[in-house]
Amino acid sequence: MPTAASTPPIDLPDEDATRALATRLAPRLRQGDLVALRGDLGAGKTAFARALIRALTDPEEEVPSPTFTLVQTYDAPSGTIWHFDLYRLAGPEEVLELGWDEAAGGIALVEWPERLGRMLPPDRLELELAVTGPGSRRAVLAGGPSWAGRLAGLEGRS
Repeated sequence: MPTAASTPPIDLPDEDATRALATRLAPRLRQGDLVALRGDLGAGKTAFARALIRALTDPEEEVPSPTFTLVQTYDAPSGTIWHFDLYRLAGPEEVLELGWDEAAGGIALVEWPERLGRMLPPDRLELELAVTGPGSRRAVLAGGPSWAGRLAGLEGRS
């Protein structure tokens, strides 16, 4: 996990808190960023990605899970957002067929990033979500060098 910048654990008591964290993160994202979404099945990766995409596009944007399509793209004022769900990938090279090279010019949200193997860039933001109760989660964010300074104050409420 990258460690140039990180947050202390952030308690998310409900889905509203998860949405709020995504909304606070959204303006800190830049073209070329990759957000690696980690956590067990049901940890809230897709819910977080959905809230982040809506914060960057339109609060009413339809954001289906890319579980079966493997990738969904969205047009945002700042550029294209790529939402990958790599759970069903058999090997890292399969991501190339999904537009992986094109995604490097936008913002990539990647569920199950470990499926990328060596293709996972070192300068990325990692979001680890852990289930702490029926509706609650705990988030920890850690970023590579380009994230130094961008994570400061993210754990606060706004």
